[in-house]
Amino acid sequence: MTYENVTLDPTANVYFDGKCVSHTFYLADGTRKSAGVILPASLTFGTGAPEVMELHSGACEVRLAGSSKWVSYSGGDSFSVPGDSSFEIAVSEAVSYVCHYG
Repeated sequence: MTYENVTLDPTANVYFDGKCVSHTFYLADGTRKSAGVILPASLTFGTGAPEVMELHSGACEVRLAGSSKWVSYSGGDSFSVPGDSSFEIAVSEAVSYVCHYG
C-alpha cells in the first residue's frame, strides 16, 4: 500500500512497554491514520473514534467488547471496532498494521 502526499508525525506512539509502536500520519485532506507493529502479547485497546485495523502481516486473534467470540486474522485481513469501545488482541506472530480512524 502506498500513500501519497502524507505528513508524518515522527514521534512514536509507544504502548504497553513497547509491545505496540506506531506513527501517526495525515493524508493531504487531513485524514488521520497510524501505521505500526504489535509484538506477540495479549493486550486490550480502547477506542475513541471508530477504527478499521488493516493487517499487512502477522497473525492474531481479536475479541471485540461485549463478545465472547475470538476471531482469527492475518496479513491481508481487516476488522472494524466501534468508537468508544475496546478490543482484546492476542498476537501470535508480530502484526504490522495501518489503522484507519473515523
